[in-house]
Amino acid sequence: MASGKPKDAGRTVKRLMHYVGAYKIHFVFVFLCLIISTVAASLGTYFLSPILNKIANAEVADNDFAGRIIGKLSESMMAVFGSGISSVMVYVIAGGVLLSAVYIISAGCTYAQSKIMLHISQNSIEKIRTDLFNKVQTLPLRYHDTRTTGEIMSRFTNDVDNIGTMLDTSIISVVSGTATLITTLAFMIYTNIPLTVITLIFIPIFTKGGMIIGAKSSKFYRGQQASLGAVNGYIEETVTGQKVVKVFNHEKDCTEEFGLLNSDLREKQFKAQFYGGVMGPIMGNLSKVSYAITAGIGGVLCALTYGGSIAPSSVMALTFGGLTVFVQYANQFSRPINEVSMQMTTVFSALAGAERVFNVMDEASEEPDGKDALDPKFKGFVELNNVTFGYNPDKVILKNISLYAKPGQKIAFVGSTGAGKTTITNLLNRFYDIDSGSITIDGINIKDIKRDTLRKNIAMVLQDTHLFTGTVMENIRYGRLDATDEEVIAAAKTASAHGFIKRLANGYDTMLEGDGANLSQGQRQLLNIARAALSRAPILVLDEATSSVDTRTEKLIEKGMDSLMTDRTTFVIAHRLSTVRNANAIMVLEQGEIIERGTHEELLEQKGRYYELYTGKAELD
Repeated sequence: MASGKPKDAGRTVKRLMHYVGAYKIHFVFVFLCLIISTVAASLGTYFLSPILNKIANAEVADNDFAGRIIGKLSESMMAVFGSGISSVMVYVIAGGVLLSAVYIISAGCTYAQSKIMLHISQNSIEKIRTDLFNKVQTLPLRYHDTRTTGEIMSRFTNDVDNIGTMLDTSIISVVSGTATLITTLAFMIYTNIPLTVITLIFIPIFTKGGMIIGAKSSKFYRGQQASLGAVNGYIEETVTGQKVVKVFNHEKDCTEEFGLLNSDLREKQFKAQFYGGVMGPIMGNLSKVSYAITAGIGGVLCALTYGGSIAPSSVMALTFGGLTVFVQYANQFSRPINEVSMQMTTVFSALAGAERVFNVMDEASEEPDGKDALDPKFKGFVELNNVTFGYNPDKVILKNISLYAKPGQKIAFVGSTGAGKTTITNLLNRFYDIDSGSITIDGINIKDIKRDTLRKNIAMVLQDTHLFTGTVMENIRYGRLDATDEEVIAAAKTASAHGFIKRLANGYDTMLEGDGANLSQGQRQLLNIARAALSRAPILVLDEATSSVDTRTEKLIEKGMDSLMTDRTTFVIAHRLSTVRNANAIMVLEQGEIIERGTHEELLEQKGRYYELYTGKAELD
């Protein structure tokens, strides 16, 4: 939950304008409504001056534009009321009517402005979120492997939400505050120039005070967000791993560690909230000082004007009504400054979030397919020829790997952790591109095959199962979205999953949530196998699919996999050597190289590494 300022605010604003630029006409109406609303609100305040002057019998106010407008309206109303009501009362009623009309216009424009701006912001955020999600779908597996899920998720949550807040309220607040400041200043100058100068003297004090408090608040706010992220992350991690915590009796340790994180959050929240909370009162009290001084001097000018010491035409002249509205302007003059300064923190945080979102959008997508990329029908003849690969240039994982698998054959990989077994299957799908050598299917280099076609023809059953929120039927159908219900059921039968599915509360319509938390590990794996069976892919990858289940469930899964492997080219990665005895060829990998290859019987006769592993003389690391 990072915050702070963007590195390149100008570029980020330009990118944001690309999204809101489609609503230029809407923005014209927004700013038109904003200007009308701001001017109307200030004008409404100014109309109080002639009304109050009329009540005080100060005819000097009738010479300004507000007094003349109310006077014209009161004359028209007198013709209606007749002589049965005093002229002062009619004047006050006329002023009240005008005030009501002005404030209704202001309120209506504010409503329209808010609604239109909300339409702009929500549509823009929808487009940003859609573009971000679509971009994430195109990013290579390397991007996801080098970043945590939480880091990617924060782009969709914190950062996009901050952008939304800025578009919803902050921009309008800044523009509205600026417009209010200018309009108020104009009416202050029109009312009394000397008092305006006195009020302006306090602006540097307001600005400096706001900057000092805002800087401290921003510093502690960033610390608070970092600590909050640490606390939330620790809670999520601990709750998710609660079974492991209880197994190893670490409840006390977890409580103590959480206490430290929580205490750190409390301290930083206190400082952040303190400085954020004192901003309003301090700036408010400063404005009260300005208000008091302005009111005092204005009172003197007003007394001198009524006493005849100051001529009504003088710039120093001030009426009772003028004093009343001026002190209201002076009182509210500092409010827009405070609002703008406080909103700038939100704006910068939102721009920093937008910058992080755009950084993801600027990441290189998977290399696009060539214009001549092929869309062949696969038989399943796979060949690797002198394949060398490393996730990082300075560390080679696979060294000159060569092997082949004919259609329908079963090839098994065994070896220590980190030997490169799973890497081979990642390369087969082009999740990563090899550094040298070649991988072909039916004699065609996989780089010349469309990625969609390639991956559609390779089904995978991984050790880590993943089920989506939805029904059992929908989860199996994920293997081929156009499959009929009958085909889904047939795939479940092939995977030996039909029996347990029928025993579920709602059968195939049973809802799965939390990655299938209401199923056993073996049942989740059987659904994965059913999903792969439904895909009809001619090439199958089984990556330690039975490593985390019991022996009874393993036999059930093996039965499902045996049916699944029929007539498919299959690559099997397994720690349990008993599951690979019937493979057509077994590859023993160590440190990225194939050190032995052959059938189960041939490798036992060699009495090498495989023999030692199978007989228990050595163990897999």
